[in-house]
Amino acid sequence: MSTLNYADIGDVVPTVTGERTVAGEGASDLRIGKLDRRQFLKLTGLVGGGLMLSFTTPRALANAAALRPNGYIKIDATGIVLYAKNPEIGQGVKTSLPMIVAEELDAAWGDVEVVQSTIDQNLYGVQFAGGSMSIPMNWDALRRSGAAARAMLVEAAAKRWGVEAASLSTQDSYVIHAGSGRKLKYTELAGEAAAVPVPDPQSLTLKKRDQFRLLGQRITGVDNRALVRGDPLFGIDQTLPGMQYAVYQKCPAIGGKVKSANLDEIKGMPGVSDAFVLDGNGNAMELLPGVAIIAANTWSALQAKRALKVEWDESDASKDSWSHAKAEAERLRSESGPPVVNTGDVDAAFASGAKQASGFYTYHFVSHATLEPQNCTAWFKDGALELWAPTQTPGQGIGSAAKVVGISPSKVTLHQLRCGGGFGRRLYNDFTTEAAAIAKRAGVPIKLQWTREDDMAYDLYRAGGFHQMDGSVDENGKITGWRDRFITFTNDGRRPVSGGGLSPGVFPAGLVDSVRVEQTALPWKNRCAAWRAPGSNVFGFVVQGFLDELAHLAGRDPLEVLLEVLGEPRQMGGRRGMHTGRAAGVVKLAAKEAGWGRELPDGHGLGIAFYYSHAGHIAEVAEVSVDDQKQVKVHKVTVAADVGPIVNLSGAENQMQGSVVDGLSTMTGLSVTFEDGRVEQSNFDQYPMLRMPSTPEVAVHFVDSDYPPTGLGEPALPPLAPAVCNAIFAACGHRIRTLPISEEGFSLA
Repeated sequence: MSTLNYADIGDVVPTVTGERTVAGEGASDLRIGKLDRRQFLKLTGLVGGGLMLSFTTPRALANAAALRPNGYIKIDATGIVLYAKNPEIGQGVKTSLPMIVAEELDAAWGDVEVVQSTIDQNLYGVQFAGGSMSIPMNWDALRRSGAAARAMLVEAAAKRWGVEAASLSTQDSYVIHAGSGRKLKYTELAGEAAAVPVPDPQSLTLKKRDQFRLLGQRITGVDNRALVRGDPLFGIDQTLPGMQYAVYQKCPAIGGKVKSANLDEIKGMPGVSDAFVLDGNGNAMELLPGVAIIAANTWSALQAKRALKVEWDESDASKDSWSHAKAEAERLRSESGPPVVNTGDVDAAFASGAKQASGFYTYHFVSHATLEPQNCTAWFKDGALELWAPTQTPGQGIGSAAKVVGISPSKVTLHQLRCGGGFGRRLYNDFTTEAAAIAKRAGVPIKLQWTREDDMAYDLYRAGGFHQMDGSVDENGKITGWRDRFITFTNDGRRPVSGGGLSPGVFPAGLVDSVRVEQTALPWKNRCAAWRAPGSNVFGFVVQGFLDELAHLAGRDPLEVLLEVLGEPRQMGGRRGMHTGRAAGVVKLAAKEAGWGRELPDGHGLGIAFYYSHAGHIAEVAEVSVDDQKQVKVHKVTVAADVGPIVNLSGAENQMQGSVVDGLSTMTGLSVTFEDGRVEQSNFDQYPMLRMPSTPEVAVHFVDSDYPPTGLGEPALPPLAPAVCNAIFAACGHRIRTLPISEEGFSLA
């Protein structure tokens, strides 16, 4: 199992006020201050197990004709506006967060206009997209915000009609008096409701789940029509009067610096207005050294970049080598490392076990490969900086941009734009920092545009890793011993890279009597960072694959062994830890819906896997067939999830299906390798994404659960690879221990 790793999000966000912008037509004005981890936890209420919500109405929001009890709602005579607080990166929060407000407000969804909010710490607390945290962090606060506005509308209607508020009800944007048959639209009451005192949020009565009318329904995304029309919602769409276009060439090996470049030749090329060197700021996550080129259009900028000749000083540059790392891992697999988990007596368990199994598991580095390459529009004018950026962490973007141009964060405005994919990549703002540094010299608005090759060469990768797995079973086939010698990577010699460290709660700690997990880190210079379901995305493959190995070693049904390991229902690891009863529930549901145990045609197999990630309990069963040429057809993946109440059923299903497709694409043929510090893959011809004909049927089943909800952008990805690989073994007897599976000669049909 895995727990939420707040450190993977970083000390990112917050900030301040700005002007209202309508979704799809602009964005938000932000100011930022940085939070350390303790401040972050205090602000979001995670330390005390609650959520911060301020119902104070700032003076800027006051309007006699409008009801604005908090930052999420505005109701006036023209309509109902709900503000979506977090960045939209395709995970659907621009729809789901306002739905939570609308439910408690009792507003008809068709009456609602959704607007991307400004970035304002006073109104919204921390705003960012990452860690599948948007729903769990905001669930209670958003419900109370809607309930507060509803209570004020009811009180206003009671005063107008001279009746008790308790005699009134609400539905579909109306306050209703059943006794007289009277009703008033919210828009008719807004001015009067604005004069009602904002109620104490703790005094509000929230709906029970059986009273929900909107939540749990399938609601289309609020931007879907605009997306189909091709409206300019994304960073890459931005244009400004007088804007020029910028590209930025960095050393192919991270850490290299510019010695010389043919700048005069580049400046003389058609359309080029400037070319110059930036020295970097010493922080590889913000501004690397390189050569900037500014031109009248993208074509001229890219042509100049191709003609650029740079002599690099690589004395401090990366010398990372995947082949060397593999050789080191092979050597270290037989040596003990520092323990992360050490319970029971693993050596005694191995000595007394009836059977033992061993396996060496490997997974490669991978890229985020967002559909929209990194980009940012920037304008430095009169000592102030304005940014238009598709970022998951706008607050961090403001802070790093301010630092690199040498101004106060209060003089930076950032407009939040829809992101063309994130998956963790846009938690980091190197592209906004580059744009800021270039804009300071440009004197005009510039749009910095990365190419796909830039995206591949300068990503912040999901870390590769190696696991020497050893286990034992007794004469009854019960697992008695488990050892994982994990070889990972470190950038600083002290701690593993982001997403590359095991925690004491890793599966099956606490579930098997004797468990030893060791962790050794190899030095690595290339940047690594959070990638969809950090850590869990690869640890699930290893531990659920090896569990399947031990089940077959014992001659037992893998489903039976998995349920035996989970054991009796109990809460583990505190409030945010795995609940074994919920885990067993989704395992049984996935098995039932997939027809586990049924007779299959020759060459077909079923594989099952479970993982706890980002507070979501998810089990998956894959049905595959394998032919004599090692071509794999994934026919169907059955997903069972217990993630608490579902907000938007359409969005929830989409995230489950998308995680399966993303996981299948990644496990099949995607890898990033390094030699002499350089990435060897440059574009999708060398990084083959899954094609539509290979997409399986995905059946999603949700447990009707009253537990607090969690986000869905990540937890369904980790079980996919082990479920498919276990099914491959069931179909053909070949045990997959390497991702991508193309490394072992397999491909998708």
